[in-house]
Amino acid sequence: MDSKEEQTTIDSKYVQQHLANERTFLAWVRTGIALVGIGFLAAGFGFSSSLYDQIAHIAAIITGVTSLVSGILIILTSASSYHRKRKQINQQTFQATTHLIQFLTITILVIGLALAVLLYVLLFPSE
Repeated sequence: MDSKEEQTTIDSKYVQQHLANERTFLAWVRTGIALVGIGFLAAGFGFSSSLYDQIAHIAAIITGVTSLVSGILIILTSASSYHRKRKQINQQTFQATTHLIQFLTITILVIGLALAVLLYVLLFPSE
């Protein structure tokens, strides 16, 4: 046998699909990291000064905690999804899931609304 002879594995039969799965996983990880960053930034607004209105403080806390927890959950869920899809690709039983996308959509909506309230209160403080 030639030492340079390549062995075909089950993963090598579906290289393109596995590489796409990895790119998707990394995109989810970047999204999770961005949400964690938004969480720290928003929480900093809520705790950094006593000049903010009570509504701004609550909006900052909601945004911060929601972003932080959601970012961590997205990273953990995407890792689980990556491994599940890897098996499904090899077994040719792949089924797209929508749970992660639904979760992210609702989370971004909540964070966006809280940021909108925070921005409004910061731009137009009550007298």
